[in-house]
Amino acid sequence: MRNLTEEASTWALSAYRPRADGTFDSTELTRGPWDAGHQHAGPPIALAARSLVAAARALGMLHVARLTASVWRPIPIAPLKLETATDYAGRNVAHLSARLVSGGRELARFTALAQREAEVQVPDALAGHPPPQAPANPEASPGIEFPHRTGVTGYHDLVEMRTAEGTLLRGPCAIWFRLRHALVEDEAPSALERVAVAADSGNGISAVLDFRHYTFVNSDLTINLLRPARGEWVCIDARTFIGPAGGGLAEARIFDAAGLIGRSTQSLLVRPR
Repeated sequence: MRNLTEEASTWALSAYRPRADGTFDSTELTRGPWDAGHQHAGPPIALAARSLVAAARALGMLHVARLTASVWRPIPIAPLKLETATDYAGRNVAHLSARLVSGGRELARFTALAQREAEVQVPDALAGHPPPQAPANPEASPGIEFPHRTGVTGYHDLVEMRTAEGTLLRGPCAIWFRLRHALVEDEAPSALERVAVAADSGNGISAVLDFRHYTFVNSDLTINLLRPARGEWVCIDARTFIGPAGGGLAEARIFDAAGLIGRSTQSLLVRPR
């Protein structure tokens, strides 16, 4: 566990800094591994998750059961604006959406399903219960460096990674992620932000094709959650499948230290370089 001094230092640096007008300045901690001017998709998806969680809480709904991101264009390391809407709100369920805009262009769109929490007694010994545990806990998992460092500050500095199972970039692989710094300046990230910043890496950590000869870009991410993540660490246990017509699918089980919390999927566009 971190002490208070370490916590204050952790959240002093951030991926985003809020402006008085409601927009966010993007910092170098968002930089992705493929282009020095573009963000890794994890941080902006997590930034959208932050806004959607706030919109759900305003309706009295504390559980975001699904978050879907559709990334239309590369996201620059530049000021970003989020526009959030409540598309439908019922007694127990709300459908929310958000748009990510920069320089007058819409870059990504997000939808979320929020639910009102309630105590429900369920029978013992249900199939699939209790939910499974991660392949190894964070303390027993060795640290690993992000493999495609650009030589400058980026996403690899924002997150700490540890290998729970498998080998990075060589098929099925489970990696623990923890934020080293804040997503938004001077804020402790929410549970959904911690999950979102990690989940977009599923197709990368479980790659089955050689980066030197193929691209396999995802333009979407869907996260479904049983419950909010607990604690700092989130494990993405991912697998990639390649189809016969230039498509692919990356799917992952998502864990915290207490066990399974959900799943994620990504649609891949596969092309030779």
